[in-house]
Amino acid sequence: MGQRVTAAVTRQAAQTSERAPLVTPKILLYSHDTFGLGNIRRTLLLAETLGDEYPHASLLIVTGSPMIHAFRIPPCTDYIKLPCLTRSRADRYDPAYLSALPAEIGDIRRGVLERSILGFAPDLMIVDKRAGGVDGELMEPLRALKRHRFPTRIVLGIRDIIDSPAATRVSLRRARDMRTIARYYDEVWIYGERAIFDAVAEYRFPPDVARKTRFCGYLKRPTRRSGPHDGPPRALVTAGGSEDGTELIETYLAGLETLPRSIALQTTVVFGPQMPRAATDQLRHRFGRLADVEFLDFEPDFSSRYSAADVVVSMAGYNTVCELLSCAHRAVLVPRSQPVGEQLLRARLLAARGLFDLIEPQSLGPEVLIQAVLRALKRAPPEPPVDLDGLPRIRSLAAQLLGSGA
Repeated sequence: MGQRVTAAVTRQAAQTSERAPLVTPKILLYSHDTFGLGNIRRTLLLAETLGDEYPHASLLIVTGSPMIHAFRIPPCTDYIKLPCLTRSRADRYDPAYLSALPAEIGDIRRGVLERSILGFAPDLMIVDKRAGGVDGELMEPLRALKRHRFPTRIVLGIRDIIDSPAATRVSLRRARDMRTIARYYDEVWIYGERAIFDAVAEYRFPPDVARKTRFCGYLKRPTRRSGPHDGPPRALVTAGGSEDGTELIETYLAGLETLPRSIALQTTVVFGPQMPRAATDQLRHRFGRLADVEFLDFEPDFSSRYSAADVVVSMAGYNTVCELLSCAHRAVLVPRSQPVGEQLLRARLLAARGLFDLIEPQSLGPEVLIQAVLRALKRAPPEPPVDLDGLPRIRSLAAQLLGSGA
């Protein structure tokens, strides 16, 4: 980074170590965001939660998400946008748009990350999912923070399930994540419930990492309630960011075509911002004549959509499941099974508890899906016996790391 930056880092470290008790903490959130909307939505939720707890804090998000600008940015929060990556395989990431420049994009991301982290000098840094960052891009900033003795407390935050146990153990070993956590991290926060999926046991965390691990619970979302309504039942169909959601939406709409006229169903379809334009055009052209179907390109705030729906058809991404659990909604889950098995495992575990209906990916078909929707409408909404207190626990854990002066 050069002598000037190194000198500035040293001065910043000295100033930080001499700082008075924290009343305005600096919090940096690194969002591992290469596919879909889940990671950046979770990061924004954490920023909002910590901003509410510390209204005079300074929060900085560093992310590659191409959609962060479409969401409401919480108060006291700003962001730095990295060049976009996309996940081509479970552990393979390539430039999303500048595909001819993979080496240059990697260098740019690493440089921006290092300057941002060391220049901001956070009191608390929360890293999403990958301890070393995408392709190890966080390693040099982590080393520099330790080398210059910054008092930064560093947390790794991961969703309830990363991937299937066998695949995750291989991935963590290949990336040397356990060594990185043991050396550089203060805590690991798992945004899930141990009784549902014990990541420590399933992924075989070594003892020194297991001791740092805290199960926070799922992250409850704000909910709205709508009153009774006249007319046919209402279905909401969504595939999150929808980069790979075309099949689910097309199958549902084809299922609607099989219903006799005596069965009415009012449907809202949200395509998602990452569905290819050609796919949305094709779906509108083919199914636009269906009665009682509304098509939306994007919905940044699903709370009102959920409140107006009687049943939801969706994949089984972490954020979607948290929203469904929060509002105790009937849902038919059609999980993604590739390139990672996270959604399929999550959907199976929650369906086994009677919380949702599940259609295995290989069983998906128009009649299978629409009949599952009709069956779900006949059942009472679930009463989720799950831990949804993740956000209050994160407030408490952050306060402990930041110290009583925060």
